[in-house]
Amino acid sequence: MNSLLSQLKQYSVIVADTGDFESIRKYQPRDATTNPTLLQKAAAMPEYAELVQRVLREVKTSPHPASEQVHLAMDRLAVAFGIEILKIVPNRVSTEVDARLSFDTAASIQKAKAIISLYESGGVSRERILVKVASTWEGICAARELKKERINCNLTLLFSLPQAIACAEAGVQLISPFVGRILDWYKKSSGKENYPPAEDPGVVSVTQIYQYYKKYGNPTEVMGASFRNVGEILELAGCDLLTISPALLEELQKTPGTVTRKLSPDSAKSLDIPKQSLTEAQFRWMLNENQMATEKLSDGIRLFAADAIKLEKFIAKKLVE
Repeated sequence: MNSLLSQLKQYSVIVADTGDFESIRKYQPRDATTNPTLLQKAAAMPEYAELVQRVLREVKTSPHPASEQVHLAMDRLAVAFGIEILKIVPNRVSTEVDARLSFDTAASIQKAKAIISLYESGGVSRERILVKVASTWEGICAARELKKERINCNLTLLFSLPQAIACAEAGVQLISPFVGRILDWYKKSSGKENYPPAEDPGVVSVTQIYQYYKKYGNPTEVMGASFRNVGEILELAGCDLLTISPALLEELQKTPGTVTRKLSPDSAKSLDIPKQSLTEAQFRWMLNENQMATEKLSDGIRLFAADAIKLEKFIAKKLVE
């Protein structure tokens, strides 16, 4: 019997949620995603020491003042890992804008353009890059403007239908609705430890978003993310893309069984789902009324920002060695 992973690939594009090249080679995903947390882990691994040192040498010998070198090294390191990843995956890699810019549209646009410029200087076309931006109103507005310059975005930290609707109206290329972090919130809030996969609040949320998009033929890609267990993943078989950690990819690869498609565009078209169009005020109010989404968006931005600071400190130390 074929593995769960091989069968899942028939229904959804599999994306590796890692910065580790060997994991990417092993599971043969089509795309890969990175973030400061994953980059910090990868940068500290001995097998990537040469790549890190090469980037730091380039930064040290650049004409940029010392005050700018850490941020420059952050961007160049992210892009260097991305370029290496693109030698393995056939399609795209996601590279993240600093989470501390999540409420600054202009700065997010500037940072995204800088990232794309570094990739293009490295011989990689912008069509192979997804710039990750938080799903705040400001992040969504940045993605709308970047789309006009053929810079595609991956809107991350997405926990609710209003965020997804705003992304669709902005013409965003791809969204990453989180599953596991939603489950975490509900387990803590309700005290309920176990949810059947079909009733998992994160699964329910992503299913709702997928069905809304397919009902109205929206081209924005839906990539389920932040999984806690295989059951969540299998319950979303058929979602456009699924980004999965190496540990869960390994479990899927080792486990035989049968995968049943749970999501499909055809089944969504027959559903009775009201179409919505949101102003900024409506978006902010609906998000405010969703306690889970409000808290997890805020929490996610803080955590990503903290990881970015950790990576900065790692790089700053390396720059003076």
